[in-house]
Amino acid sequence: MNMFCYQCQETAKGTGCTLRGVCGKTSEVANLQDLLLFVVRGIAVYNQKLREEKRPSDEADRFIFDALFITITNANFDKKAIIRKIKEGLKLKSKLAQEVTIEHAPDECTWNGSEDEFEEKAQSVGVLRTPDEDIRSLKELVHYGLKGMAAYVEHAHNLGYESPEIFAFMQHALAELTRDDMVYRLWRNWILPIQKPMVIRNCRKLISVYETTRVSSSADMT
Repeated sequence: MNMFCYQCQETAKGTGCTLRGVCGKTSEVANLQDLLLFVVRGIAVYNQKLREEKRPSDEADRFIFDALFITITNANFDKKAIIRKIKEGLKLKSKLAQEVTIEHAPDECTWNGSEDEFEEKAQSVGVLRTPDEDIRSLKELVHYGLKGMAAYVEHAHNLGYESPEIFAFMQHALAELTRDDMVYRLWRNWILPIQKPMVIRNCRKLISVYETTRVSSSADMT
């Protein structure tokens, strides 16, 4: 097995792409995207702590939703670009580590490998890092929900609209995904809350900003 990806409905045999993505994504790119998500989770842990101290990093906010957007289906298969993003994330993570201390920090926070180590590390931090299928499915369900939110957050940001509440929700969820004691807590705290009015309301605002601007742009072209 060179990779494992099952985030889209076209996945091979309905179970997961293991050699090359049905979408055309290479195993190298798939593994690098997994590593990028690993780095994102570490940054989220740090920024969540900073947010608790009322001093969140705007740079981290932007990096997280942009990196999540890169990993959605068919968004970015550029190996060099993803490597650059991983390096950018590691640099940002080291910067945040100088600003706040995380007790019992997970591997997502402490790992700071060189590019020569990317391929090997990526093999251990992907979807299959969680051996229990049920817990793995819950974790990935949260991941994919956050990726979908990130797509609209990215578009809305480019149009000048941001939601601190959405940033906080996404980053808290990402930080929780670094924990090993997540079963009922994961479902109760991060899958069900996606349906809460605050989350839905803010996501709808982001979608509305994007859709309104898209329609206006199309009208201007006619």
